Amino acid sequence: MIALKDKIITLKYITLTAEEILQDYRLAFKSREASLLGRKEVMGGRAKFGIFGDGKEIPQLAMAKAFQKGDFRSGYYRDQTVMFALGEHTISEFFAQLYAHADLEAEPATGGRQMNCHFATRFLNPDGTWKNLTEHYNSSADLSPTASQMSRLVGLAYASRLYRELEELKTFVQFSKNGNEVAFGTIGNASCAEGMFWEAINAIGVLHAPAVLAIWDDDYGISVPNEYQITKGNISEVLKGFQRKKNSRDGFDIYTVKGWDYPALVDVFLKAATVAREKHIPAIIHVTELTQPQGHSTSGSHERYKSRERLEWEKAFDGIRKMREWMIAEGIVEEDMLNEIEEEDRKEVERIRDKAWEAYQKPIRMEINEVVDLISSLETISSHASELRQIREKLTRILAPTRKDIFIAVRQALVAVRSEESKERQNLIEWKRQHEKENHQRYDSYLYSQSHESALKVPEVKP
Repeated sequence: MIALKDKIITLKYITLTAEEILQDYRLAFKSREASLLGRKEVMGGRAKFGIFGDGKEIPQLAMAKAFQKGDFRSGYYRDQTVMFALGEHTISEFFAQLYAHADLEAEPATGGRQMNCHFATRFLNPDGTWKNLTEHYNSSADLSPTASQMSRLVGLAYASRLYRELEELKTFVQFSKNGNEVAFGTIGNASCAEGMFWEAINAIGVLHAPAVLAIWDDDYGISVPNEYQITKGNISEVLKGFQRKKNSRDGFDIYTVKGWDYPALVDVFLKAATVAREKHIPAIIHVTELTQPQGHSTSGSHERYKSRERLEWEKAFDGIRKMREWMIAEGIVEEDMLNEIEEEDRKEVERIRDKAWEAYQKPIRMEINEVVDLISSLETISSHASELRQIREKLTRILAPTRKDIFIAVRQALVAVRSEESKERQNLIEWKRQHEKENHQRYDSYLYSQSHESALKVPEVKP
């Protein structure tokens, strides 16, 4: 156990202990390390593509403090830290999703079927019945198209108002506690230029729906700076007409807060969520001066389009660095101790990465061994032994194999011996058929509901 000073930090809406603050910092630090390692995994060939939440960690710590059980999230692919903080996603699951591990035990959000950093929680029990959602932190399943989360944010927030106001819904206690739930949304600054954003903002305001929308603003939309996509280069300026007047319920509470200012972020999120929860007045939190340390994704490098001055500013105002400086200045933790903690956490994330990779690769390697043995048997009786050997050796040389690689080898081997009937050839065909069935379950099942309530199971009614 790390010994900390008996330090208390009193903010406007919460009092935090040194231990709580340090735990927040460590979570943000681990999240950043996961992002850094995630990019390396892609560049090293272990994963196909990566997009991460680096630079957005600190405001997500604050959001998690305002998030209560029963609340919903409708966000996007930068939100790994808030999901870690709520305990609804782990670093192991983060890497499993990056590798597209098709095992729900390893990757429960999507079973490896979606792009990485696409989060979701389960609303249903295994038998298809509803969970008591008021006992859980809830997240709608993320979508890849930017701003598409806004439409569902409208519905999730409006539901709370309906549960509070309609007597007919009072009995559905597994979904709401009198409409006290807040729908938290997140969106990047560039996506605020899209039509869905404006339609959703207008609808939330008209409906008085208790949404708290955070805009993660790092001044860029991939390589395009704000001045070329947002009027006045500032989304807060454009949104001023939505600001509610004093003592009015019409409109939004709109806040602007710097993304590296941990205490201010905590206060703002708690205030906005409390008002939304109690009075059903929505809020927009424009989080500015955020950074993107690795650029938009693994498909590019921000050094190509950001000036040297901007890159230096991003280093100086990195949220984790600023929180670190603040903790040391406040006497929350000594720098030497923090150095030790960071090294410990860095190694922990590396261990988790290695374990997740091994869990993903082990069953694939087992399948490769099976196929190698089958092809080796074919070699002993085939006139195409040399070609089969090349196929087998090529498969064993792949450093980060996938099931696609296995099936390529199987198909190539069967083509090579297509005119040769043998027990060995039939064994390979049977292996292929069996694993096609297993892969159908891995990759094609549950495209529609498979419960007894599935629409596809409704009995036909003759006219």
